[in-house]
Amino acid sequence: MKKLLPVLLSGAALSLASLSATAMAGDRYGQRPPVVLSPDLSAPWVMQLGGQAAPRGGVVYRAQPKPQRARTVQRRSLFASPRRVTQVSAAAAPRVKPNPARQLDPKFLPQTVAYNGGEKPGTIIIDTRDRFLYFVLGDGQARRYGVGVGKEGHAWSGTERITRKAEWPDWRPPAEMIKRVREQEGRILPVHMKGGPENPLGARALYLGSTLYRIHGTNQPWTIGRAVSSGCIRMRNEDVTELYERAQVGAKVIVI
Repeated sequence: MKKLLPVLLSGAALSLASLSATAMAGDRYGQRPPVVLSPDLSAPWVMQLGGQAAPRGGVVYRAQPKPQRARTVQRRSLFASPRRVTQVSAAAAPRVKPNPARQLDPKFLPQTVAYNGGEKPGTIIIDTRDRFLYFVLGDGQARRYGVGVGKEGHAWSGTERITRKAEWPDWRPPAEMIKRVREQEGRILPVHMKGGPENPLGARALYLGSTLYRIHGTNQPWTIGRAVSSGCIRMRNEDVTELYERAQVGAKVIVI
C-alpha cells in the first residue's frame, strides 16, 4: 500500500497537469477571431487588373501611378521663350529705306492762297510752268493744288470748258499713243482698261472740250510736280476728288 501511494499521487499529478493544460488551451482558443470577408470576393483580382479602388470594407489594392512624361512635355511647350521668336521675326523683316524719287514735295499739297485775278469763282487756271492748278473761290481766294503736266513735246496751252465728269473712268488710250509708247519705250498699252485703283486715270476725270485731254487722278502720286504725261493734267486721287465736287460741267479751264 505504501508502495502504491506514490504512484497514485504521481498519476494524479499528471492528470491534474493535463487538465490544467487543457483548460489553458481551451481559454486560449475559446473565442475565435472573427473572419472578415470582402463584400465582393472578386474585387481584389479586378482591382489588380484595372487599378481601381476596392469597395468600402474590402482590401484596397493601389495600382502604381503612371509616369507624367506627357505633362512634362506640355509644360515645356508652354514655357517656351517668346523672345527668340521675336528676334527671328525682326531679323527676317528687312528694313525698307524711303525712296526719295517717290516722295511728294509738301509745297504741292492743297492749300488756300490769295488770288487777285479777274476770273469769276468756279474757273480753273492751270500753270504748267510752276505745276499748280488754281480753283477760284471768290473773295480774293483760290484753292491751289499740285499737278503733273505734259512732258516735253506734249505740253499745250489754251482755254477749254469741262464737258463731262466721270468717277473711276475707263481708259482708252489713242492709237497714236499706243504706237508711240511701243516704239519709244517698248511697252504695250491696253486698248481698253476698266476703271479702278490700277487705272492710270485714277479716281476721277474732268474732260476738256472735244480734246483728248483730261484733268484726272493718278495711281502714281509721286509724279505730281513733274512733266510726265502725254498732255493730260494729273492730280493726286484725293485732290482730284475734291476738285470733282467743286467744279461744274461747263466751267472754264485756262491752261497757261
